[in-house]
Amino acid sequence: MLTRRSFLASAGALAGSAALAAGPPAPALLRATGAPHPAAGAGVKAVRLVAAERPTALPCFGGRTLPLWTFSDAGFPPVVRLKHGERLEVRVENALARRNEHISVHWHGIRLPNDQDGVPYVTQEPVRPGESFDYAFVPPDTGTFFFHTHCNTAEQLGRGLAGVLIVEGDETEAYDAERLLVVRDWAIQADGTLGPFFTQEGAARRGTFGNVRSVNGEAQPTLPVPAGADVRLRVLNVDAARMVQFGIEGADWAIVAIDGIAVPPFSTKAWWASPATRLDIVMRSPGPGGTAVLYDYYAPDPVPLATFLSEGPAMRGGPFDPAPLRAAGIPEPNLGRAERLRFDFSNAVGVPSAVPAEAPDAGQFIGDICLTPQTFWAINKQAWPGQDHSAVPPPLATLDRGRSYVFTLVNTTPHIHPIHIHGHTFKVLGSNKRDLPVHHADTVLLLPKERVEVAFVADNPGDWMFHCHIIEHQETGMMGILRVA
Repeated sequence: MLTRRSFLASAGALAGSAALAAGPPAPALLRATGAPHPAAGAGVKAVRLVAAERPTALPCFGGRTLPLWTFSDAGFPPVVRLKHGERLEVRVENALARRNEHISVHWHGIRLPNDQDGVPYVTQEPVRPGESFDYAFVPPDTGTFFFHTHCNTAEQLGRGLAGVLIVEGDETEAYDAERLLVVRDWAIQADGTLGPFFTQEGAARRGTFGNVRSVNGEAQPTLPVPAGADVRLRVLNVDAARMVQFGIEGADWAIVAIDGIAVPPFSTKAWWASPATRLDIVMRSPGPGGTAVLYDYYAPDPVPLATFLSEGPAMRGGPFDPAPLRAAGIPEPNLGRAERLRFDFSNAVGVPSAVPAEAPDAGQFIGDICLTPQTFWAINKQAWPGQDHSAVPPPLATLDRGRSYVFTLVNTTPHIHPIHIHGHTFKVLGSNKRDLPVHHADTVLLLPKERVEVAFVADNPGDWMFHCHIIEHQETGMMGILRVA
């Protein structure tokens, strides 16, 4: 069992957790993932999401009621659950009162048809106030996913426009309990208003953090769990900017899925969770009356995020040996025949400004055409949005459908960049800085000056977004298109 004293001793003085990040994970536990779940289920899961301003008093707001933008009246965030093989049909309505505040919904991590991906001007027309859009698809993979808007995302996500999507059917053995933990910041000013969601300093560096941290809308909540039980924790970092290093003290725990996709269970001291990362964790809860704490170690001193309180008699007495999840049916890339491409994620020095000085809308800031006033970042010396998001640039690369690719992702900057691909899932092969287990992910973290190799089969046709998921970086240039044809 990991204690704070043993953790700090192993990590040294932490130093922003850089030493921990570079260290290898503990040896994998010796249980392989199960066979993929057959998508034998049928039926339809119908959902209605209405984006609107809803005055909301979350517990972490300290008694204040704030004008959140949410998808439902049920609180933050809405959770959509369906069985593997079910067809998800979602009507999204835009009831936002602000003029020209359009939306779309991106189903993050889902390998879905291109026209359902939810990117305005690329896969669909924007959903303007008073309009609606119908999404329909069958998620091919089980696991923990989420959804959010994809224009003016810094503000829309900052105000609450996100939700959780869970596709059931991945358990090889039933766990004793399950808890959902949605982790994010809220930016609340002294006068009680929300914001800022975007700052030039944040956009040019590591992003703009909120000043109120929360789990499920609460500040450091206490979550009851059965005692001595194997509890599945679905942990999502849905923040627009904040990096987290998750770790649990007071209980044994193992990661069983990353970004919704199963891995052989392995234990570790802590795990990077960039914006958009999801971790499925199995925790052996303490004995009756005991507590365990979820920490963020990416800080000079560990930050407690949530406490687990064990209740009732112990359910298990044997050694901790968590059941694995079922593997996903993701095509295996042929590394021997793969084409290799390099992508450099850099600052935008020498890259033409996204907004020419003579442009008629040069003073506009992230409105109906998702315009940003400055360009700070680039991919292979190309910066999005050019002039605005409706002026779609040529693709960074055109990939042959069905072919295997190995991408070398190179961070040339002194800042962290979590890189997200739409419509596909990467197989993470390795890093020049960290000893990573081979795993699948749709959002791959690049530490400063790090080089990571990933592989995948380009089997999903269409134009797919490829961008940093620190949203201010995305909105100031570090975004492009990969075309699969």
